[in-house]
Amino acid sequence: MDAPRLIFAGTPEFAVPSLQTLLDDGYSLAAVYTQPDRPAGRGRQLRASSLKTYAKAAGIPVYQPATLRDPAVQAGFAALQPDLLVVAAYGLILPPEVLAIPRLGCINIHASLLPRWRGAAPIHWALLAGDAETGISIMRMEAGLDTGPVFAQAPCPIPRGITGGELHDRLAMLGASVLQATLPELLAGRLVPQLQDNALATYASKLSKTDLELNWNRPALELERQVLAFNPYPVAHTRLDGSTLRIWRAAAHEEEPATAPPGTVLREEISGIAVATGSGVLHLTEVQLPGGKPLPVAAFLNARRLAGQRLGMA
Repeated sequence: MDAPRLIFAGTPEFAVPSLQTLLDDGYSLAAVYTQPDRPAGRGRQLRASSLKTYAKAAGIPVYQPATLRDPAVQAGFAALQPDLLVVAAYGLILPPEVLAIPRLGCINIHASLLPRWRGAAPIHWALLAGDAETGISIMRMEAGLDTGPVFAQAPCPIPRGITGGELHDRLAMLGASVLQATLPELLAGRLVPQLQDNALATYASKLSKTDLELNWNRPALELERQVLAFNPYPVAHTRLDGSTLRIWRAAAHEEEPATAPPGTVLREEISGIAVATGSGVLHLTEVQLPGGKPLPVAAFLNARRLAGQRLGMA
């Protein structure tokens, strides 16, 4: 039997370990699909995706269509004669015409324990919700949003204090590991995917600008989760003297009484800037002013004092 021809589709750094695993294990990669280069940085110069950079270095043909709904793009995909499409954080919708092309179908490496956190931002929402664990699901793709039956899952604990970036990296490696263990069984036809329980589904919607702004009326623990979830991207923030103060790290002191209105800076210490919340106190430990770099609070306080000020005011 000929070796299966795989196509891999993904875009950000999350996808790279899985592609690397496929190559290390000797699978035949017909192509990599990734999103078009996007403007990035202060100069807004076009930047290739992490996956494109890796695939090019590995000598794999790379395709970057703006959409997969174009019949010409679909014809090009079909001409590659894939047996299986493996997807990891691709970011483009796969229409039914594309899903029907690979002989063995399409599978997705999803960063949650489905049916919890279907959708675009499962890592962020697991942290925002205070989940004790998340994980990886490898599922058969179908027309619905992450609704397909699941071939394999693996849990990943969420310790308190972990950032979105740190959890992302753990899940990226776990995704590669689960793919490595699952793919031989799947290709041999020995895996029967299990239907998801739609009654248990929750949705990790795309993040909006309003999700990033700290509402000081909320409890300190919720604000801690918000800050950590959005580190290193897109970063939580609050208003300070008409400008934006980005908050990179913070720790909730739930039992500490908030002795002033929410958003009031109660005191400044080398260990953190204490801010009153709706319940408890949030200690800011790493912050960033416009045009500056993220700074530990000890360095920030050398140049700026906030005691008595009220954050979050326009």
